[in-house]
Formats: sequence, structure tokens, C-alpha cells
Amino acid sequence: MEEKKVSSFLDRLKEKAQNQLNYGGETEINDAQMKLKDCPNCGAGRAKQDGLTHCAYCGFEFLNVKLTDGVYIKKEDNSI
Repeated sequence: MEEKKVSSFLDRLKEKAQNQLNYGGETEINDAQMKLKDCPNCGAGRAKQDGLTHCAYCGFEFLNVKLTDGVYIKKEDNSI
């Protein structure tokens, strides 16, 4: 006859703790990095941010955005 081993509550908790996965998935290991870009006009370093259009030091224009009519959104006519 086989003997059935009854595991205690504490043993079951320890077993669950050892078998559980990390919350949020496995950890990714990446090299440290900084997102920087220098101004081509004055050479000032700045953090690369989406939506930043002008240099804070010399006023150089990084992006020239011109809005046009879209499918659902139309540009406003302020000449009235």
C-alpha cells in the first residue's frame, strides 16, 4: 500500500511561492541609454522629446508642421 503524504498548509504556501511567475512578466535587461539630440544650428544638447519643434537656446526650428484638411477634421477658416 502506498502512503499518502499530507502536506501542511505551510508546505503548500512555500511550493506556490517557488512556482509563481513574476508579476508583469519576465524582466528585460537593457543597456543604459539617453535620448539626446544636438541642435544643428548652435550645438546645444537637448532631450529628444516628441513634439519639440524649436531649440530653447537659439530658436532653430526642428520641425515645420503644416496642418491640412483631414477626413474628419477640417482646418478652421479665421478670415470671417
